[in-house]
Amino acid sequence: MTAIVVTAAPSADRESSPGAVLAVLSLAAFMASLDLFIVNVAFPEIGRNFSGSSLSDLSWVLNSYAVLYAALLVPLGRLADRYGRMAGFLGGLALFTIASAACAASPNLWSLVAFRGLQAVGAAALTPTSLGLLLAATPAERRVRAVRSWAAIGALAAASGPVIGGLLVQASWRWVFIVNVPVGLLGLAAARRFVPDSRDATVTRIPDLLGALLIAVGIGALALGLVKGPHWGWSSSADVVAFVVAAVGIGGFWMRSCRHPLPVVEPALLRVRAFAWSNVTAVLFSVAFAGGLLAAVLWLQDVWHWSALRTGLAIAPGPLMVPVFAGVSQRIAHRVRVGHLAAIGCVTFAAGTALVAIRVGAHPSYVGDFLPGWLIAGVGVGFALPTIISAATADLPPARSATGSAVVMMARQIGIALGVALFVAVVGMPQGFSAVQTAFRGAWWATAGASLLGAVTALGMTPPPTPPVVLQTAVPTPRAGTDALVEATRTISTERPQFEPDQIAQAICVGLCLALAAILLVLAGV
Repeated sequence: MTAIVVTAAPSADRESSPGAVLAVLSLAAFMASLDLFIVNVAFPEIGRNFSGSSLSDLSWVLNSYAVLYAALLVPLGRLADRYGRMAGFLGGLALFTIASAACAASPNLWSLVAFRGLQAVGAAALTPTSLGLLLAATPAERRVRAVRSWAAIGALAAASGPVIGGLLVQASWRWVFIVNVPVGLLGLAAARRFVPDSRDATVTRIPDLLGALLIAVGIGALALGLVKGPHWGWSSSADVVAFVVAAVGIGGFWMRSCRHPLPVVEPALLRVRAFAWSNVTAVLFSVAFAGGLLAAVLWLQDVWHWSALRTGLAIAPGPLMVPVFAGVSQRIAHRVRVGHLAAIGCVTFAAGTALVAIRVGAHPSYVGDFLPGWLIAGVGVGFALPTIISAATADLPPARSATGSAVVMMARQIGIALGVALFVAVVGMPQGFSAVQTAFRGAWWATAGASLLGAVTALGMTPPPTPPVVLQTAVPTPRAGTDALVEATRTISTERPQFEPDQIAQAICVGLCLALAAILLVLAGV
């Protein structure tokens, strides 16, 4: 694991039990990770509540969060490094909690979109600072275990998110956001009681906040052009302006990155082949993942007319495959080139998505038509995602490895925003079942195509058989609050797993049993 500078400043009236610190900070991380799945499950119900809203308008409930989270993740973490991670964490958690309450009380769609953006700002602040505080408060000999536990929360949120979202939506979609309020208040009180503050006194520069704004505007305008294309017309002046703004925003972001002393993305990193191709693959695979997830949720609820709970149970077996086969991929990583392993995952995901597209029809047949492809897609995610993350930093100098991981996470969020936009653009506004089925199949095939493109770019991820590139740039060393964000994932992804074959077999059996339980509940008509 990369050495990270941490400077703790514990308060005299605050106990700093490592176990309590881990529990508090993991709870906050769980809230942020859970959001993706529970809001996706609630998405159709939100659309029905705000009747008259088009799918392109509704997509901003998801995209406003993804775009702002991606743009602000690194800058807000670096600000917290300079001014104090506890202030960043408490401010982020408080904003996330308040914004959640505001989301639940939203009287119309666009107020919900605005409050979702505030949620993203809070999540972008609390996520990196939570890990930075954890590293500062944990003794060196226990950090690897603590980081593993913190990172495992994301997998738990992914596996439980569809079911939790389904249960909450049974009462109202507003409960998807209300549930964050008591959890957030508990986290605020516990953090002030148990978590010591920390900061890095060597950080003196302000990160490139203007660059973060430019990339948010650029990606947001690109998503706007995609989702409004079918309605405005692809050659309409409004759509052309959106794409021009996207080009200007992304171009301005790149110019700022080349000139700013502390940019969001360090251009010198992109000279490292494995890092550059890993980021391209992360964007493409996230496009496929986000589009596939949204297509599945909308098909089950709006076409098959299943309840949110039944949909959540039907979705759950796919995410349950991810941690199981992530362990399998780690086990064989020393025998298969990393680029080939990621490509296998991308192709597997594309195959599963294509199978769903081919099989599903007007009459619900979960086990025969939907489940096989969905399980195969989950296996693909398990092979591809951890491999992409670990390959990004494998050929970087130690002082840049955690920074590289944070950039990959940013790339993933950009891909999620573009994946939702691509789905909306391909589906358009169909009328009647035949048109709807054709539109969804087109979206699934587009999703599979993005994943296959990811398989091609993944082949460039394997580091060349030469010494790593030494980057000659005057950029400070990684800081715990910012660049440790995905160091947790990197630690899990790159180290040899501690599982024996029988333990892997047990993990697979547990995952399959949980998947089977979800299937039986779906078939029972819950």
